[in-house]
Amino acid sequence: MENKGFPNIEKRRLGKTDLLVTLIGLGCWQFSGRGLTTGPWWYSPPQEEIDKIIKASLDGGINWFDTAEMYGRGRSERALATALCKTGMEKDVIIATKWLPLFRTAGNIPLTIDRRLSCLSPCKIDLYQVHLPYSFSSVEAQMDAMAALVKEGKVRNIGVSNFSAEKMRRAHAALAKHGLPLASNQVRFNLVNRDPESNGVLAAAKELNVSLIAYSPLAQGLLTGKFHDNPGLVKKLPFVRRLLLGRRIEKTLALVKVLQDIATAHGCSASEVALSWAVNFHGDTIVAIPGATKLEHVRQNVGALTLKLTTEEMARLDEQSRLISK
Repeated sequence: MENKGFPNIEKRRLGKTDLLVTLIGLGCWQFSGRGLTTGPWWYSPPQEEIDKIIKASLDGGINWFDTAEMYGRGRSERALATALCKTGMEKDVIIATKWLPLFRTAGNIPLTIDRRLSCLSPCKIDLYQVHLPYSFSSVEAQMDAMAALVKEGKVRNIGVSNFSAEKMRRAHAALAKHGLPLASNQVRFNLVNRDPESNGVLAAAKELNVSLIAYSPLAQGLLTGKFHDNPGLVKKLPFVRRLLLGRRIEKTLALVKVLQDIATAHGCSASEVALSWAVNFHGDTIVAIPGATKLEHVRQNVGALTLKLTTEEMARLDEQSRLISK
């Protein structure tokens, strides 16, 4: 699925689907308003800022956006759709959203899809994902319900999020019975969080030809280096991020120094280097969805689309990253 109106920037096929996405998309959790799912983590910009962030992302070549029901109970979806409509490109982008399975059964999937479509209207749902592996129903029942939505034309493709290798295999097998591919598994992956490499998820993704969508690819800002350069900034963060990042600054000093050295060599930011590593180190298996609350964040996301690290630079980052867990 090629999109009109975008610069000639490299795209990757999402799993075995016809979706061609840029290596970097935009995660939209931060557009959720000030509720419990956002306030402890992010500053949520007003709609006028969201409009600018979406337009700048599109202008830079980003062609897909990831949101979720959980992100403000539809606030993020509505904010995204509103901003896209103002650009006139709402029909040309790829939209991913997620069903929240907590305290629900697979029977809830068909009951809530019209709400998702309403919040995103007039945008379509190109990728519908099960947000967490915590439903009252089996993986198979959830995939059956998702497959029915595809057959009804309400969503185009199916993915999962935070699924283990075993549950991802089950989802893949269940969809195959309907003649459908599992497009993706959205997981945390970055230079300081590399669990998919050791828990079987990455290996299963490669075997099954399922894409991994890396969320938190900058470790919630840790890999930008700004908190290492100015530790006082941590005190200004929402309390959950303040607790998480404050403990990790000293531990990641050496890694961030390598990121900054490589960034200097390329005339770019540490963020761009970290993002480029995340989407290129494992070939074409991984794409990433950093967020953005400022236009500067968008510029860095866009910069990572075309940044090519050398084999030696990626190996240097890999080596320094692995030292953190020792």
